[in-house]
Amino acid sequence: MMALCLKQVFNKDKTFRPRKKFEPGTQRFELYKKAQASLKSGLDLKAVVQLPPGESINDWIAVHVVDFFNRINLIYGTMSEYCTEKSCPIMSGGLKYEYRWQDDSKYKKPTKLSAPQYMCMLMDWIEMLINNEDIFPTRIGVPFPKQFQQVCTKILTRLFRVFVHVYIHHFDSIINMGAEAHVNTCYKHFYYFIREFSLIDHRELEPLKEMTERICH
Repeated sequence: MMALCLKQVFNKDKTFRPRKKFEPGTQRFELYKKAQASLKSGLDLKAVVQLPPGESINDWIAVHVVDFFNRINLIYGTMSEYCTEKSCPIMSGGLKYEYRWQDDSKYKKPTKLSAPQYMCMLMDWIEMLINNEDIFPTRIGVPFPKQFQQVCTKILTRLFRVFVHVYIHHFDSIINMGAEAHVNTCYKHFYYFIREFSLIDHRELEPLKEMTERICH
């Protein structure tokens, strides 16, 4: 069922295609393959996210940030038809949490946006960052910038908000599509990763705290 949903997304809306791939033959491609192999082997997700011996932490984080972007982009894409200007006029996580958009170009102050607008701005913003060679260098020997992990924290914090919105406002749609197990696994993988490397402030995790305690043992 999930495969069918993803196929429909690819056919329906090019916006939600995974946008970043690792070049075969590069060190990061090998790391990506290693991470994927661990996932598919059914290992404990807490163990899967740990830094492999001898590997660079920044390379490991870079691989996961890109992979989470692709996966979460697809998850939102599968249920984006249920997330409309009318159903979600505010980007929120229930009544208690509202997320405003801010960037360095069009929205210099935190601005109220509908959830679909916020998601569109978010995916474009992340794509721009991960395709920027000065931030996510792909050439051998080119170092990561000093602020690399700060940038990744910002990306992952905002991607977490996609989970918040999807779980709180659209989980019925996820269940109806038969995608619940897939989304839960993706969430657990994401959660264990950001906890392993302390990449998101614990206050940001508050909206899904009860669910997280239930599914992430």
